[in-house]
Amino acid sequence: MVRLLVSVMEAEEVPAAVEGGADIVDVKNPWEGSLGAPQPAVVERVRERVRPPQLVSVALGDAPHLPGTLALAARGAAACGADLVKVGLAGSSTVEEAAALLRSVREAVPRGVKVVAVAYADAHRMGGLLPHQLLEAARGGGVEGVMLDTAQKEGTTLWDFVEERWLREWIARARSGGFLCALAGSLRLTDLPRLVGLGPDVVGFRGAATDGGRNGSLTLSKVAALRAELERLRGSACR
Repeated sequence: MVRLLVSVMEAEEVPAAVEGGADIVDVKNPWEGSLGAPQPAVVERVRERVRPPQLVSVALGDAPHLPGTLALAARGAAACGADLVKVGLAGSSTVEEAAALLRSVREAVPRGVKVVAVAYADAHRMGGLLPHQLLEAARGGGVEGVMLDTAQKEGTTLWDFVEERWLREWIARARSGGFLCALAGSLRLTDLPRLVGLGPDVVGFRGAATDGGRNGSLTLSKVAALRAELERLRGSACR
């Protein structure tokens, strides 16, 4: 089953995410970028409001290639209650750099906390690790998950930068390698049939679940609509 990740900016948005049916409540600060890191106090307040089996993930930001900085951030997120931490690789120019950064993060957090390496489908426009390099970097870093996202949110989406055939093959290789595999990138409700057909483990949303775009307020009805569409697609697949 594809799991639904919904990003929140503050603890006050958690009820909409939880009651709407998110499997993973992701904490980020969009004002600081696609993977902008939230304040520790925000993570703690979100953690207080999210109960298993729903999980909490935390964005660590898109720092330059600073393994120590990201490792310290990851340990702080874990101490605040994160189940997963997402590491943006916009500052890593080579597979070797990215793997070294990921190893530092992996060593900094308990084994119960999963580390997800994130590359950007539009990396050719803003630098950083390229999508086709992500799996190799993740293997070298010893992490548990991989995610493709988009860095720039000005009207383009994941589909504008990667072909569906390539995505299908990439997901198959990621899953055969034992990685948790996630997709995001200005996705919409209407993208869900296409996404589910590709077979990722997780699909991530922010703007599609808000009133007012990614910096607007999370809306219960929109999260619930995403959940309902996932359930409909699951039912169709079982028939």
